[in-house]
Formats: sequence, C-alpha cells, structure tokens
Amino acid sequence: MPSDRLDLVSKLYQPSGWPRVLEAATGNPSSAPLVVDLDPTTFCDLACPECISGKLLNQGRFTPERLAALAEELVALSVQAVVLIGGGEPLAHRGTRNVLRVLGEAGLAIGVVTNGTMIAQNLDELAEYASWVRVSMDAGTPETYGVFRPDRKGRSVFDKVVGNMRLLADAKSGALGYSFLVMSRRLPDGSTVSNHSEVLQAAELAHDIGCDYFETKAMFDDDHHIIQVPEDILDSVDRQLEKAARLEGDSFQLINSSTLTALRTHVGPVQPKEYHRCRVAELRTLITPSGVYVCSYHRGNPLARIGDAVTDDLADIWRDSDRGMVDPQRDCHFHCARHLSNLELEKIDRGERRELGRDYDPFI
Repeated sequence: MPSDRLDLVSKLYQPSGWPRVLEAATGNPSSAPLVVDLDPTTFCDLACPECISGKLLNQGRFTPERLAALAEELVALSVQAVVLIGGGEPLAHRGTRNVLRVLGEAGLAIGVVTNGTMIAQNLDELAEYASWVRVSMDAGTPETYGVFRPDRKGRSVFDKVVGNMRLLADAKSGALGYSFLVMSRRLPDGSTVSNHSEVLQAAELAHDIGCDYFETKAMFDDDHHIIQVPEDILDSVDRQLEKAARLEGDSFQLINSSTLTALRTHVGPVQPKEYHRCRVAELRTLITPSGVYVCSYHRGNPLARIGDAVTDDLADIWRDSDRGMVDPQRDCHFHCARHLSNLELEKIDRGERRELGRDYDPFI
C-alpha cells in the first residue's frame, strides 16, 4: 500500500475526479459523489462492547433485489469507488457477493471493511474485485480478541478470522489490511483491561498472514471524539511499533492513523472548524438501510439524512438533496479525517491550486 494513499489532500488532484472536485471547491452541487460508503445491512455476528455503531445495529437491511439495484445505480452515477462497510457486517448480507461482481465488472474500485468472519463465503469475489479489504482485529491473541470482539455467544472467533485472512492473502489481487484499534476498558472492580500490549504481536501476525499493511488507530466515543489514553499506554504502543518496523518492506507497511497522531500531540478531543459548509460532502456520501446521510460520521443522525435509498433512486436523491444541511463549525467538533481536504478545497476555490498529478487511488 503506497504511503500516498493516506494523503487525502493530494488525492484531490487526480485528473479523473478533478471536474467534480472543482464543482465542490467552488461551492456548486456536484453531479454525483466520487466515493460512496455503503452499508448493506445493520446486522453483525459479533457483539463488541466498544462498538461505535452499537446503538444502530440489527435495525434493518436492504433486500437482495434493492441492493442489486443500488449497485447498478452507483454505476450509472459514475461513482468511482465504493466502500462496503457498516453499521453491521457487510459480508453478512447474502447480496453482497453480487454487489462485488456488479461494481467490479463495471470497473469501480471497491474497499471492504469487515470483521473477517465471513471472508470464506465471499472469497472468490473479494479476491477478484476488492481493491482492498481491511479486517478489524484489535488483538494479537484469541484471549484478548474474546474480551474486545466476542461473538454473540461471548466466544472468541480469532482463529477462524485468522484462517480466513490466510485464505484471502493467498488469493487476493488487492491489498489486505490488519486493523488494530488501541482500546482500554475500566472494569467494575476499578481495574483496567487493555489490548495495547499486543500491538507488536499483532503486527508480527499480520506479516505472517501475508497482509499488506498493519494499521493502528485510536478509540472514539459515541460522538466520534478521540479518547485520550494514558501516556504509558501510548509510550508502549510507540515502543512496539518501533520494534515492528523491522517487518516493513516492499510488501508490508505499518500505518499510523491521524487519530494516533492526534493523541501524541495532545490536541484534545475537539477539532474546531472555521468553515460552515463541508465541501467534501459533495464528493462522498453514506448509504444505509435507514437512510442516505451526508457522511459516515453522521450515520443514524436524522438531522444529516438526505434521502431514503430503500424507496428512492440514488440519482433523484442526489439531485434533490441539500448536502449543506450540516454545519461543520456547529455539528462536527470531532476529529474528521477530511478536515484538511476541506481546507484544501477552500484554497482551490481561491485559486491556490496544485498541479494535477496522476490517477492512483480514487478513495478520496
């Protein structure tokens, strides 16, 4: 995974997406989003206590017929990339395999965020069509996995997921990632349990599986604010990542998310924003069974809902909706991964533009 895939600002300057980027930068409604996050279902087979979408789970899904139609509508809108995500577990929907085929054969880039339990059932389509698959692991051992990512009966399915990842590593044409969310939980007796001591072990396992990258991230609260962790935990993570650096090479990378950088610089849980319109909302959107939302940070927020994809055509929703209903200064105090992209779009509007580069990654 090239490091510039994390540079969301530079990705705005790709020629294929530039006409719509320019529309968004100048404050005009875009003709269609470039990237869509799609939740096929709100069902999940795991019961993670820290799940940020826990309150939204098991509240509906698209029918297989409607999900198939949505895939065709995304193609017709000239969307460039789709991320199958949730909400729930995207591979739990029996129609997801068909979505992968339809989007893949139409040439759209596809990302998949999954818990990994159902990779085997979707292996052929994931291997052939997915640009990348990121598996949420958050542990390096079955025991810790069972604490933070138990199934609905309280069991650890760590070994099953690792086995599934090995299957995909052997067959994939895209990238495979191992995601590690640094978490701590205070127990009723006042003690704390954490997964932070397994970062190195997990990175070594990711390398052994055949993953292309290992990503560490910080934990969020229900409002998407970054939760500050004790300094000793952060120091421990940094020491382990330094040791894991020996694993890096052409086929394996360590990735630090911007959320961990925020923890290290002690910027606090709030990210102030001076602008009142999210220009990125013209370039990305979220489609779920409960509605179409301005962005994934506002999943389930009725004040950021722009349509109903269960009943309405996506082109009609996009044409008739107001993506400016969310005021970032008022509504987005959390750390947004695309804050810098919004600032760059303002610069583009002022005529401060970089030279266009090459097309390399449509996931802006």
